[in-house]
Amino acid sequence: MTRPPHRRPVPPHGPAVWFRDLGMGLRFAAAGGREGWTRTLLTAVGVGLGVLLLLGAASVPTLMEGRHERAMARQLLNGEEPPSASARTVLAAGSDTTFRDERVFGTRVRPEGPDAPLPPGVTAYPRPGTMVVSPALRSLLASPGGALLRERLPYVITGTIGDAGLLGPKELAYYLTSDALTVDNGAFRLARFGADDPGPPMSPMLLMLIIIACVVLLMPVAVFIATAIRFGGDRRDRRLAALRLVGADVATTRRIAAGEALFGALCGLVLGTALFLVCRTFAGSVTLWDINAFPSDVTPLPALAALIAVAVPLAALAVALFTLRGVAIEPLGVVRGRTVRRRRLWWRLPLLVGGPAILLLGGRLDPRQSGSDVYPVAVGAVLTLCGVTALLPWAIEAVVGRLGGGPVAWQLAVRRLQLSGGGAARAVSGICVAVAGALALQLLVSALQSDFVRRTGQDSSRAQMSVSLPESTTAGLRRGIARLAGTEGIRGTHALIEANVTRPGPLRKGEDFPPGAPLTVGDCASLREVADTGPCRDGDVFLAVHGGPASDAGAVRAAARPGGQVLLNADGDTGKPIGAPRLWTVPERTREVAARRDPTGDLSLRVLATPGVLDATRLQDPYARVLIRTDPAVPDAEEHVRNTAAALGPEVFVSTVHDTESDAQYASVHTGLLLGSTVTMALVAAGLLVTTVEQLRERRRLLSVLVAFGTRRSTLAWSVLWQTAVPVALGLALAVAAGLGLGSGLLRMAGKADYDWAGVWPLPLAGGLLVLLVTLLTLPSLWRLMRPDGLRTE
Repeated sequence: MTRPPHRRPVPPHGPAVWFRDLGMGLRFAAAGGREGWTRTLLTAVGVGLGVLLLLGAASVPTLMEGRHERAMARQLLNGEEPPSASARTVLAAGSDTTFRDERVFGTRVRPEGPDAPLPPGVTAYPRPGTMVVSPALRSLLASPGGALLRERLPYVITGTIGDAGLLGPKELAYYLTSDALTVDNGAFRLARFGADDPGPPMSPMLLMLIIIACVVLLMPVAVFIATAIRFGGDRRDRRLAALRLVGADVATTRRIAAGEALFGALCGLVLGTALFLVCRTFAGSVTLWDINAFPSDVTPLPALAALIAVAVPLAALAVALFTLRGVAIEPLGVVRGRTVRRRRLWWRLPLLVGGPAILLLGGRLDPRQSGSDVYPVAVGAVLTLCGVTALLPWAIEAVVGRLGGGPVAWQLAVRRLQLSGGGAARAVSGICVAVAGALALQLLVSALQSDFVRRTGQDSSRAQMSVSLPESTTAGLRRGIARLAGTEGIRGTHALIEANVTRPGPLRKGEDFPPGAPLTVGDCASLREVADTGPCRDGDVFLAVHGGPASDAGAVRAAARPGGQVLLNADGDTGKPIGAPRLWTVPERTREVAARRDPTGDLSLRVLATPGVLDATRLQDPYARVLIRTDPAVPDAEEHVRNTAAALGPEVFVSTVHDTESDAQYASVHTGLLLGSTVTMALVAAGLLVTTVEQLRERRRLLSVLVAFGTRRSTLAWSVLWQTAVPVALGLALAVAAGLGLGSGLLRMAGKADYDWAGVWPLPLAGGLLVLLVTLLTLPSLWRLMRPDGLRTE
């Protein structure tokens, strides 16, 4: 009988082996004692901070969509034909105001029947003369700081607007029921609230800006998570050597080590999720850059949340296995960097150069189209920022290898960098990536600002506010003007009473209607605000016909010829007099002058008359504009003006003179950039602090030995500072070069050639100061680690 040949057992392989080894690593990490849990905690904190920001970024689409939907749901124009009055309609008119630079959303309503539609967040219409308000407005009106606003809104509060009717929990809003509201005085008749218009499409320039912002803000987070996963690598050495001693092969040992890193990443994922849920509950109490949100709005998109949950553990495995590829794990010990090989440049440099090259060689964006041409921007930006991360260790190794003698602190720092330049590069790579990306983003924002922030033509040096009084009697207008002039905080006013006049008599050949022109009555100082009158005294008349369209000038000359007559009470539609004709003769001495833009930017060709030559009471349906100069010494001068205007009537319109105006979409994107940059820099600072503390903890025994041999503590503190300063200086120089290259490519795609150099230097300076601050914060930990008990060993 022949015995079967002896077969060697086939070792298990496949996914089952991976799960077995990773599970063993998880158990080792969980049972690592105090020291192991300290390492796990540091890793979890680092990863958790990154997960917190990633989940916050994944919630931005939900947050903005929720705000937009609620804003559209309460609009008064829904694109439909106005319905007929019925028990199912409501009259509504906007009544927004501003209080100390904060917008107060307001709407006056008048239900026309018991089945009138309700605004979002309102359960029942308040009684006439009363209002329902948002919780934030109720609190403001009840506080001492809201005394001025209470004068403007002196109505009884009978209810509260729910969340569905507010953009955020801190929004100031109200609905006021008014019996005086009619279609004739500006109200809309609605069968429902809400607008169907999705708004204008996103400009490709803004889309490019958003894509770059996402890359710039999230790349430092990814770099930091990859750094945090490496925490405590040296402390696993003895356990890994013991595993090799009992027969585990190299691959198994590496998988077990990766399982330990996976445990820290999973703990960080749980911690980050918990921190996100806690921070989410406080979303309504925090306002950043004028944005606050309901906790329900801060909800990650399910697909992005799932991606984060999968990507973070996979990144932990990948980074751990990549780190261990250069480590010799033998039964008698672990040797890291057993053969010091110079880092190679050939694969790093193309990353840094390839990103800007893609942008520089790509075509320019067409601002009239919103296609997918902007997505190569993301590829170029990612390559550039990855190039910064990849090139930094090589740059540090190349530079510190050539550094020589000096003070003891300098020599300690240089030697440490020569032995572990990769760790130093990882510590500051997040800052460098953030600075490079922020620099490119700053160049792009400054170049695009001229496209989205335009000059209004207004001049705030001549007047700071403008109040428009609706059609009324001249006596009523003068009373309103007098009340405005007597308001607290007013330094001066210019009042202009305006109406329309036409030429009397039958139509002439070729005319479809009688020629007409605007007419303005005011004193000489007021008339100088709308025309270059030259010498002026009461009794003068001017035709402002220069500096504007020739057709308008011809209409003014035809309607108000010097020596001819004009009709003061013409009907606006027919041109015929309303009642008995009221005629006024334009003086022969009337001079033609150039029109001038008033402080609000308005330029109009018109007839100008002083009160001595024309009694404004003879005008038909006059209205008035009052240009107001406020006293800067009175802090709430604008609020006093708004209160006076509100007392004159709801149709009185108040506006503030602004020299520039931002596009609404650009303003939203810019606000989001400020918010994201603030959070990212805070995360990077926290991450750098955790990384530095972990690196010091790894060198605890070495620090204690140096102190025991007589090294001064101040020398060690300076060596730690130099160990941070040298990589930071190299990294910031690399970041500036990469940021300028990336910014140039972005400007090339945007069709821009110039940018603001003033925005370049503050970013590296801020990054350097941030690193210095974090280093100073680590000194107390350094002092504790240098105590003699660090010499203890098992």
